[in-house]
Amino acid sequence: MDFTPGEDQAAAQALAARIFGDLSTHERLVAAGTGTDARLWKELCTAGLPGAVEDIGLLGLVLLLEEQGRTTAQVPLAATCAYGILPVAEHGTAEQRERLLPALRDGTAVATGALPVRGEVTLVDGALYGAVPWVPWLRDATHVLVADAERGLWIVDARAPGVSAVPVETTAPWSAGRLGLDGVRGESLGTSTSTGAGPGAHVSPHASVLAASRIAFAGLQAGVCAGSLARAVHHTTTREQFGRPLSTNQGVLLRAADAHMDTEAIRVTAYEAAWRYDRRLDHQAQALTTAWWASEAGRRVVHTGQHLHGGTGADLDHPVHRHFLWGRQLSAYPGCGGEVLEELGLLLAEGGRQGGSS
Repeated sequence: MDFTPGEDQAAAQALAARIFGDLSTHERLVAAGTGTDARLWKELCTAGLPGAVEDIGLLGLVLLLEEQGRTTAQVPLAATCAYGILPVAEHGTAEQRERLLPALRDGTAVATGALPVRGEVTLVDGALYGAVPWVPWLRDATHVLVADAERGLWIVDARAPGVSAVPVETTAPWSAGRLGLDGVRGESLGTSTSTGAGPGAHVSPHASVLAASRIAFAGLQAGVCAGSLARAVHHTTTREQFGRPLSTNQGVLLRAADAHMDTEAIRVTAYEAAWRYDRRLDHQAQALTTAWWASEAGRRVVHTGQHLHGGTGADLDHPVHRHFLWGRQLSAYPGCGGEVLEELGLLLAEGGRQGGSS
C-alpha cells in the first residue's frame, strides 16, 4: 500500500497550493462573505484542476481538497467533483458523460448533492417530491444529484420547474440552501448497478457516491485542520509570555502534539480509503473510518487551534475562527461521529455474518 502521489497527482497538488495560496487570502475571504469567490473558481477551472480529477482519481482529489482546506477557500470544488464529475464519469452513460462533463470541467456548470440524505425525497410516477433541509453550494449549483428514498440517484436541473432553493446560512460559508422538489422530473444517473469494487463485490451507485463524498470531505477536513494547526504553531512560537514563547509551555506542546496526531489520522485514513476506491478494492469500511476521524478528531483539532490562540482566538474576525467554523461544519456533514460509528459497526457485523455462512 503506497500513498505516494504519482507525478500527475503531485503536479496538480502543487498547482492547487499555489493558486489557493495566492488568491485565497484573508482579505478576499472577508470580501466574499458567505458567497463563492468567483475569480478563484475561474482560476481553478482555467488551470484544469476540476477536470484533472478524472485522471488523478479520488486520491488526487483528496490532495487538491487538502490544499483548499488549508486556506478555507470558498469554491465548490468538493461538491462539483464528488457529486458531479466523479459520479458522471464513473456511473453515467456515454451520452451523459459527453453532455455534462465539459461544462463541469470548465466551471460553467456547478454540481452539488443532496447526500447524505437528511430529508425525505420520494419518487412518485417518475417525479421527485420532498425537501432536503440544507445542501452545500446549492445557491451556485446548476445540477443537483438527488437520492430518493430507495437510494436511486437522479440528476436534477437546479432551474427546472418544481425546484426551489431557499438560502440557508450554515456554520461554514458554503452558499447552502434548502432544496425543495415538487413533481420534478430528474434524469437517472446511468444504468450500471455495480462499480466492480473487488472480486465478486457489487456496490450500488448510491453507496459508491456516498463513500466517495465522505472520503473527499474528509480530505477537505484534513486540510482545514492542518491550516488551523499551522496558525496555532505560528502564534505560539511568536507570542511571548513572561519573557518566553508560549510554545515552550508543556501544556501548549502537548495540545499541539495531540492536534498534529489527530490531523495525521484524518489524512492517512482518507488516503487509504481513496487509494482503495481508485483501485476498485472494497472501500466502504474505510470510507466510514475516515468519516469518523474527520468528525471526532476534526472537531478536537479546530477547538485546539482556537484555544491555543488564547483571547485572540475569541475574535470572530481572526483567520483561525474561519478554520473553527469549517471544522465544525465538516465534523457533522458526512455524519456525526456516533452515527458513522454505528453504520460502521453494522457494516462489519454484516460482513462477519456473511463470512460465517460462506
